[in-house]
Amino acid sequence: MADVAGATVSPSIGETNDAQKNVFDLGAFVGDLTLEDDPSSDDISLEGLEQELEECKNNDVVANILSKGTKLRDYTKGVENDLRKVELDSIQDYIKESDNLVSLHDQIHDCDSILSQMETLLSGFQAEIGSISSDIKILQEKSMDMSLRLKNRKVAESKLAKFVEDIIIPPRMVDVLVDGEVNEEYMRTLEILSKKLKFVEVDPMVKASKALKDVQPELEKLRQKAVSKVFDFIVQKLYALRKPKTNIQILQQSVLLKYKYVVSFLKEHGKEIYNEVRAAYIDTMNKVLSAHFRAYIQALEKLQLDIATYNDLIGVETRSSGLFIRAREPLKNRSAVFALGDRISILKDIDEPALIPHIAEASSNKYPYEVLFRSLQKLLMDTATSEYNFCDDFFGEESIFYEIFSGPFGVIDEHFDSILPNCYDAIGLMLMIQIIHKHQLIMSRRRIPCLDSYLDKVNISLWPRFKLVFDMHLNSLRNANVKTLWEDDVHPHYVMRRYAEFTASLIHLNAECGDGQLDLNLERLRMAVDDLLIKLAKNFPKPKSQTVFLINNYDMTITVLKEAGPEGGKIQMHFEELLKSNTTIFVVIAINFLYI
Repeated sequence: MADVAGATVSPSIGETNDAQKNVFDLGAFVGDLTLEDDPSSDDISLEGLEQELEECKNNDVVANILSKGTKLRDYTKGVENDLRKVELDSIQDYIKESDNLVSLHDQIHDCDSILSQMETLLSGFQAEIGSISSDIKILQEKSMDMSLRLKNRKVAESKLAKFVEDIIIPPRMVDVLVDGEVNEEYMRTLEILSKKLKFVEVDPMVKASKALKDVQPELEKLRQKAVSKVFDFIVQKLYALRKPKTNIQILQQSVLLKYKYVVSFLKEHGKEIYNEVRAAYIDTMNKVLSAHFRAYIQALEKLQLDIATYNDLIGVETRSSGLFIRAREPLKNRSAVFALGDRISILKDIDEPALIPHIAEASSNKYPYEVLFRSLQKLLMDTATSEYNFCDDFFGEESIFYEIFSGPFGVIDEHFDSILPNCYDAIGLMLMIQIIHKHQLIMSRRRIPCLDSYLDKVNISLWPRFKLVFDMHLNSLRNANVKTLWEDDVHPHYVMRRYAEFTASLIHLNAECGDGQLDLNLERLRMAVDDLLIKLAKNFPKPKSQTVFLINNYDMTITVLKEAGPEGGKIQMHFEELLKSNTTIFVVIAINFLYI
């Protein structure tokens, strides 16, 4: 049927418009199509037909055909006639649209021509673009190559420029180093010279360069000239430290530290000269500071107030004996020897400025040795802190400090060795121990370790001396002559008052550091005074007097301990128990006396 339709359409395209208007008689062309029985249909096998009908019984069309009893052949003919009719209708519709199809064919042909031209044009463009892309790639490669060359040349130029800058010696630099004054410009020029010297010494490529052979002799001459010049300058400044009444700290901070790079230059490029400068500074400061501390100590010694002597002990009687009478006030009236009193204020004023001797001497003031000791240690701390920081900043060496202060330490040790063996003031010794402890805390807060070993040494020397003096007080009680100490008076004995004040003072001073060994020694002292007091009480003929004497002494001791503070502890409790028991005894004696 497709061939028939094609044969019909092709002639109609070539005919005139009048022929196209004729109606096409599809029925005449097709005729009456009939289906004849196929003689071979008897040979068709019906095997499996029953199974297929069983499978198709649920199909609506098949079920409808079977229900009407229509013959399959007739139904098939009807379907084929319907299909033929639909096909003829479709061909008729196609013929009606033939004009549009011809027009569409022409348009497609025109479009195909245009597209062909465009394809040719675009193919040309593609070829040209490919050629341009190749040219661009070549240009890109050339550009990258040129960029790399430029970069390498810039690097080479930079290194060469730096090499030239680092190795050449500008005329201005020579003028400043040879003829200039040592000032800020001179130090900046020294820094440039130092960089050039390091440059030619460190870089192996520079050592192999021919340019170095021309420059190195000139650099060496400049180095020698600069080293010589700054050495003379520094030595001149160091001599200024030796002038009398020179404020060393101000000279160090305002003058020497401004030129600390000069010392760094000598340390790097003139080691021998640096060692000479170092030795000169150490020698100068050692002598200057030693002289200052020696003069200060001599001035302090004139202000010293003697508090206690060898005989100023708790158990020593106050009455003079022998042919010679002591030309000093009786110890009985000088209870401040054993009482802390206002002397404790030295610990509150621990960080106050040191005493100025000539001002104190002009006012005729005298001070216990712990006041002078604090002033000396305060001056040492401040001087050592300043010098330690200066040495670290100026020389970059902390070890210089210890070489400088070997002299001042020697002067102070000499003074201390002469004072300590003659010190019998136990309260003063304990105050000095507390002063050293607080000074250690101050230096720790400053983060200056230079006096650690010195302060430890002083502390170690003070404790044995304190123990010796304490034992002297203890032995004075143990070996006391009861007959010479006894007085026919039931009021508190002066020995007991000394003991109470002495014990209260030490307990108060020991409260902060809490030395357990001192607590044991105070217990030994308490036992010794207990024994002595019992012996003194037995000299009274009447039990009542004995008890009253003990009660008065115990009460006085408790009062003194309470006045000193709440640190009385076991000792205070012990005397309170003794007071209570003796009060009970007194009450019993009084009751018995009434009944008699």
